[in-house]
Amino acid sequence: MKLEVKKIGNSTGLILPKELLTQLNLQQGQWLHVTQMADGAVRLTPYDPNFDQAMAVVDEIMDEYRDTFRSLAK
Repeated sequence: MKLEVKKIGNSTGLILPKELLTQLNLQQGQWLHVTQMADGAVRLTPYDPNFDQAMAVVDEIMDEYRDTFRSLAK
């Protein structure tokens, strides 16, 4: 799908077609989570605050057990 980046008021944005909103199960006013993949691609998913909370826990665990994970990776 090809989308044009447009000027919207004093901002720049994308207009998402109805079929994409339906596919992502999104409605106006909801938030998107944008993830940059290892290959540089970008992935759009509906924003889930529980995901952010889970990732914060993962970050804490990774920090706490950094040396253990490095040893296991060898």
